[in-house]
Order: sequence, then C-alpha cells, then structure tokens
Amino acid sequence: MAAIAVIGGTGALGKGIARRLAKAGHTVTIGSRSVDKAKLAADELGTAYAANEDAASGQDFVFVTVPHASQADTLGSIKDKVGDAIVVDTTVPLVPPKVMRVQLPAEGCSAVQARQHLGPDVRLVTGFHNVSAHHLDGDHAIECDVLVFSDDIEARKAVLELCPQMGVRGLSGGALANSAAGEALTSILIYMNKTYKADGAGIRFTRLTEAPDIP
Repeated sequence: MAAIAVIGGTGALGKGIARRLAKAGHTVTIGSRSVDKAKLAADELGTAYAANEDAASGQDFVFVTVPHASQADTLGSIKDKVGDAIVVDTTVPLVPPKVMRVQLPAEGCSAVQARQHLGPDVRLVTGFHNVSAHHLDGDHAIECDVLVFSDDIEARKAVLELCPQMGVRGLSGGALANSAAGEALTSILIYMNKTYKADGAGIRFTRLTEAPDIP
C-alpha cells in the first residue's frame, strides 16, 4: 500500500479520490490551505490531514485537485516538498462562466503549465479530467475510462495501477502534451450533461486489447 496525499482534498473531486484510495487500503492525507477544512474532510473519511505543504511531504503519490485559478500557487507551494513522489495533477483549464466551451491556455494545456510550475525534476502525471466527482465520491463501479498522461512512462504505469483499485479503468493517453485532449473533453462532457440531462457523462474506449507493456 502507498502513502498518498490529496491536495485540495476538501473539494468534490479531491474528496472522491481520497475516499476511493482510502477504501483501497492506502494511507491517505487530506491537504488543504485551511487545516480546519482538512480536518472536517479527514474526520468524514477516516484519514489524516495537514496543510498542503506538510501533506505533500514524505508521500509516494501527491494528487493535486484544485481549480485552474489555484494551480500555480498550489504547485509552487509544494514543489520543494514532494521529493521523489509522483505528482498527479487533475487540473482542467475551465474559464467561467463559459465552462462548456473548450478554452485551453496559450501553452497548449494545463499539463504544460504544471510542468513549468513544478520544474523539470518533479515526476508529473496528469489525468482524472473526465470522471465525475460525485461518482468518485461513492462506492459503486464507474462506467467510464480515466486517461492518464506523462512523459515519465514508469510514473504513468504506477498511476494506472491505482485506477482499478479506485473502481475505474485507467488507460494510457501517452505523452504529457496529449493531456490537452483529456482537458478539452471536460468542457464537452459538461455540455453533454446539460444537453442530454446526464448524471455525470463519461467516455469509454472500445475494442482495446490488453497490453502488458504500455508505451
């Protein structure tokens, strides 16, 4: 079992990820800018809690589940704390109020921005852009795929191994720059939810064969 921090773990997505990881038997720490909020979430989930910088230290994985507007400050505050941990950034560059419109940043995607904020030495993976937070914050199996992106193949594989423990199928989406596709799909899924009155629409890839070595 792994030691895992969920930074921004008091939000809907963070709580859902933390709940699933804790249920799978991992040692989870909820991180937040507000220690009081972190404690409330941790008491509900039966996990540890700490301020973001402390939560990020001494972990195997650090999930970052904050809004795009908070990404730079959050990653900047933990980049010197994470050490050899794999940082899993779930940030999507939504631009309110037009969240149903794809609006990727000038750099190409939030993942590229995350790399800039963390520097070249932090092990960075992105993903979990297209899974509904309220579905994660439950115990049922989730009928959608989770795309995972990284230039660090071993880190990407490590995150993919966590996915079935969380009740989702994880798929390699390739290089970090490919995260643009996953991030863009979030706005499309928000549109689909509204247009088709869906309860957390997801995506599913068909006709795939299992590959023992994921490139």
